[in-house]
Amino acid sequence: MRNTFVFCLLCLLFMAVTCKPDDKVVAQLAGKVWLHSFEEDEEGLWVYRPNTYDFPPSRGRTGFSAEAGGVFKRYEIAPADGLQEETGEWTHLKKNLVEVRMTEGSNPPIAYRIEIVSISDSLLKVKRLE
Repeated sequence: MRNTFVFCLLCLLFMAVTCKPDDKVVAQLAGKVWLHSFEEDEEGLWVYRPNTYDFPPSRGRTGFSAEAGGVFKRYEIAPADGLQEETGEWTHLKKNLVEVRMTEGSNPPIAYRIEIVSISDSLLKVKRLE
């Protein structure tokens, strides 16, 4: 068990050392569920926070997750006030640009690009490009 832990730790360290700067953006974006913090939106920018953030009360929040391997999940407010999951794909095009393509069954089935204006572990600001 200890050897496995040390091996995993060394793998993470190796990956961190060999990451290109662009990979850091992907690493911060992927693996989290980001929910729309619409109270913090600025002119032309949408603000997202991890689902672990202590949001003020609201009637629902939309969001997304970008998973390793290119799986994109969009969360919309469902008719019964829960979250409805729509799936698609995402591609990291360059430093701060991501392309999202939703599947035909999603509502609506659209493709768009997102410019990542700023990202940290607790805050994501994006601009949606057409």
